[in-house]
Amino acid sequence: MTLPRRKFLYLAGGAAAALPALPRIARAQAYPARPVRIVVGAPPGGSSDITARLIGQSLSERLGQPVIIENRPGSGANIAGEAFMRAPSDGHTLLLASSANSINATLYEKASFDFIRDIAPVAGIVRYPLVMVVNPSIPTKTVPEFIAYAKANPGRLNMGSSGIGTTSQVAGELFKMMTGINMVHVPYRGGAPALTGLLGGQVQVLFADISSIEYIKAGKLRALAVTTATRSEAA
Repeated sequence: MTLPRRKFLYLAGGAAAALPALPRIARAQAYPARPVRIVVGAPPGGSSDITARLIGQSLSERLGQPVIIENRPGSGANIAGEAFMRAPSDGHTLLLASSANSINATLYEKASFDFIRDIAPVAGIVRYPLVMVVNPSIPTKTVPEFIAYAKANPGRLNMGSSGIGTTSQVAGELFKMMTGINMVHVPYRGGAPALTGLLGGQVQVLFADISSIEYIKAGKLRALAVTTATRSEAA
């Protein structure tokens, strides 16, 4: 399967299912012959994990085989990618690829695999915006107010992320560059732990995925903006 790099990165912008490049003979065999695994580069509770479990349930019903979700968080989804690449190339192991995987393709020069060359995309699954959320202890209700507050308190705000090289970090770093503010980056091992850190006040701001919406509706977090060009109906 040949896919231009730009289009593949576009598909990876949300979440996509992928598998190791398969030899032709493997594709002709009966499939699936045993349970299927979906490797997820995030811990339970985040949007990637929720997406994988929803897709896994649907696949199990359609394929007639159990679909097992295997969480391998850490290293910006690289640990999941490496575990995935060690699996046999028979289509029984899938990777829930995310934008973190495409970011890592340019971030890590000495990765043990080439994300563009070694992995074949199967289907785009979902795209969702990030939400800029703050702990309610921060006295800001708009982005301009937050920028002014951060500039008045340089280096005193902690910005959480779901890990180095993830979209939440990249969005946060871009925001810092565009506004000229100084915040301390605190990486976590996934979106769910980062949300826990934000709820607990260990970090004050996070570019979170849409799974944070329930905390926003409950008043436990305050949303300031979404990263899309238009407003999100969910937010």
